[in-house]
Amino acid sequence: MIETLFSFSIATLALAIFPGPDNIYVLTQSLVNGTKSGIATTAGLISGCIVHTTLLAFGVSAIITASEEIFYGIKVLGACYLLYLAYKVYKSDEHISLTENAPKKSYSELFKTGVIMNLLNPKVMIFFLAFFPGFLWDKDGNTVAQFYILGITFMILSFIIFSIIAMAAGRISGLLLEWKSMGAVLKWLQILVFVGIAVFILLP
Repeated sequence: MIETLFSFSIATLALAIFPGPDNIYVLTQSLVNGTKSGIATTAGLISGCIVHTTLLAFGVSAIITASEEIFYGIKVLGACYLLYLAYKVYKSDEHISLTENAPKKSYSELFKTGVIMNLLNPKVMIFFLAFFPGFLWDKDGNTVAQFYILGITFMILSFIIFSIIAMAAGRISGLLLEWKSMGAVLKWLQILVFVGIAVFILLP
């Protein structure tokens, strides 16, 4: 269990650090409205993960109970999806675009926006389905509890990383804009992470 949670934590930290729609949005809000705005946005984004974790826990747990073959099929599809994400990153532009035209909102509005962004994004649920099952440490045990442990771990670590991004917004944005090779480095690191997690999921 400890080894699996450690591997899951490392993968989560890597995914949270690399530029994506969520942490770029947190970064832009922090640049425009300050650190507290970035943290409010982060809280909303992370809160939405509770719903996805619940749907995943009860839905996939039922599938695991019903058929081990179906569960393995889910893992294969999940690995394929992660490889697809790696391909999309490979085809994407290396330039990291930061805009300071983010609309100014109150903390409560930013929180609600974060929640809605998370809940209405079907890719989040698909990602959870691809990512979480491969890190269950006992498929014959209480899988609902295991999914919640993974979900809570994911939310805590993501909140910490996103909050650090919010607090260090000025320095991070300057680094991203000044170091021309940063985009390429992060791009290939992200590809390695997606491919690595896909391989890990398929391991027995």
